[in-house]
Amino acid sequence: MKQLLRTNDPASMAFAQALLQGEGIDCFEMDVNMSILEGSIGIFPRRLMVADADYEDAREALIDNGFSLED
Repeated sequence: MKQLLRTNDPASMAFAQALLQGEGIDCFEMDVNMSILEGSIGIFPRRLMVADADYEDAREALIDNGFSLED
C-alpha cells in the first residue's frame, strides 16, 4: 500500500474517499483511532492508503478534483 493523502481535515479525507470510491478505487484510512492518544484535538494527521497498482489512478483523480498532493 502507498500513502496517497495525509491530512488533519476530516472533510477533505471524507471527500477524497468518496471520490476514490466513485472511481472504483479501494482505499483505507489509517490512524483513525489516534484521537484516543491525542485527546481528540486533531494534531495527528490521518493517512489515506491505496494499493500500489491503484496509486497513479487515485493520485490523478484527486489532483483533477483540486487536491494538492506531495510526491
